[in-house]
Amino acid sequence: MKRIGTGVAVAALLAAILAGAVTWRSQSVEDARPAETGAPLVQVTEPELLPVALEGQSVFRANCAACHGNLADGREGLGPPLVHKIYEPGHHGDAAFFLAAAQGVRSHHWPFGDMPPVADVSQDDVRKIVAYVRTLQQANGIY
Repeated sequence: MKRIGTGVAVAALLAAILAGAVTWRSQSVEDARPAETGAPLVQVTEPELLPVALEGQSVFRANCAACHGNLADGREGLGPPLVHKIYEPGHHGDAAFFLAAAQGVRSHHWPFGDMPPVADVSQDDVRKIVAYVRTLQQANGIY
């Protein structure tokens, strides 16, 4: 009896190992490569934009997209996605965006390092950026 139990356990272990090997071998080479620097971190659906969000899109792309991506989808190795539950209004209110632009931000959620202040961005510009980001967030299920 004991011998059969051991045989079954060994067979189960071998099956698990083989299943892992098959799964590993079935992964494509691309899956094993690290993401390219600058690649989007999340998939974002862009909605039709109202005028203030459309203005915010222009200001965002000129001042924020280099790190946060054109659709606030983040950029691998450069900056986090703002269309993410971490930046939902209940966790990072609109005031956080105003402070980030004016004072910069110490790294605390992501491994991208500190964000420097954004020069030459007015309070009105930040208001438009927030409208753009919040519009993207809502369109992607982040409230």
